[in-house]
Amino acid sequence: MTSEPAPSLIHESGERVPAWSVFLIFLRLGLTSFGGPIAHLGYFRDEFVTRRRWLTERNYADLVALCQFLPGPASSQVGIALGLSQSGYTGALAAWAGFTLPSAIALILFALSISSYGNAIAPGALHGLQVVAVAVVAQAVWGMGRNLCPDALRVTIMAIAACIVLLVPSAWGQVGVIAVAGMAGLLLFKPAQVIAHYPLPITVSYRAGAVWLSLFFALLIGLPVLKQLLPNQAVAMVDAFYRSGSLVFGGGHVVLPLLQAEVVPSGWVSNEVFLAGYGAAQAVPGPLFTFAAFLGASIRTAPSGWIGGLICLVAIFLPSFLLVVGTLPFWEQLRRNVRTQAALAGVNAAVVGLLLAALYQPVWTSAIHQPQDFGLALVALVALMFWKLPPWLVVVGSGVSGWLLGAVL
Repeated sequence: MTSEPAPSLIHESGERVPAWSVFLIFLRLGLTSFGGPIAHLGYFRDEFVTRRRWLTERNYADLVALCQFLPGPASSQVGIALGLSQSGYTGALAAWAGFTLPSAIALILFALSISSYGNAIAPGALHGLQVVAVAVVAQAVWGMGRNLCPDALRVTIMAIAACIVLLVPSAWGQVGVIAVAGMAGLLLFKPAQVIAHYPLPITVSYRAGAVWLSLFFALLIGLPVLKQLLPNQAVAMVDAFYRSGSLVFGGGHVVLPLLQAEVVPSGWVSNEVFLAGYGAAQAVPGPLFTFAAFLGASIRTAPSGWIGGLICLVAIFLPSFLLVVGTLPFWEQLRRNVRTQAALAGVNAAVVGLLLAALYQPVWTSAIHQPQDFGLALVALVALMFWKLPPWLVVVGSGVSGWLLGAVL
């Protein structure tokens, strides 16, 4: 790997950006980027296309298209690619760390506070965080459904996927649904010829890309085997979170059913704590995948706390790094391949079905027990979708409302 040329992007000034500078730029974004992945991409465009001119509008659009094509959190992957473009591999790590650590640290602290002072936190407030998760996931299902299921055929795939996942509630059941949906897409969809686009000026050699992609698949296949050969809690955590990060198509919210299937049935985290953490994750800036840090810190057996949080955080983001760097050299061919686009159409429809199933189980069944729960979830949904209030404000308001309802009723 040392002989490979350092990845670079043609900067307007012709100068490379130091990795520490990349870290500080993304740290500011990690502290201020509220609103989810679509908002994050808007922040990135303003920062790196308009202000800093690291790349052109057309290059940025093509980079976003690549990261939306790959499984994983699109906004974090765009950040990794931008850091790679300016400072090579150390820049990619610096961009990821700056954008991710603020929300990860906040969520680990929240997990530790629940663990240490759970009895001091009003149960109604925690229940309010569980209820707001209903509104957040419902909003995600509606938005993704409108974009990814525009016709009857894809709506049908979505419905079938939701039913199968509810009948086979396991991580492997979800993986099977995604695989079958991809094959169905190959057979059923005939997308139009891909529109001409502008190649990304980021140079990673074919050899280096093949090495990174080989490592991605080696870990995806090898970690479950290693878990069987070496029954160790840390190995099991890395396997579960790496697999979840590898199979999430369609955005951060889709990681919810995958993680729930890994950590709740195994007894690592209770369903109540899981949903409270998911609700709290809406109130912090940065990527939603940092929810993994909360779960790692909340696991009942060692490693947990700070070590567990960092293990799960790195494990869930590692596939994104390997896929972005590994796919860049092959993106031209992939994007022009209509069969790839057809398979992706089927996968995206199934992803909406997975999220729809998660909206019912565990989100709805664990949070909506009484009429006031439904009313609070409805108010939160209206606040998000129609009043366009910031998610963090809706989360805080739901926690306060849950505490007040618990005290009054």
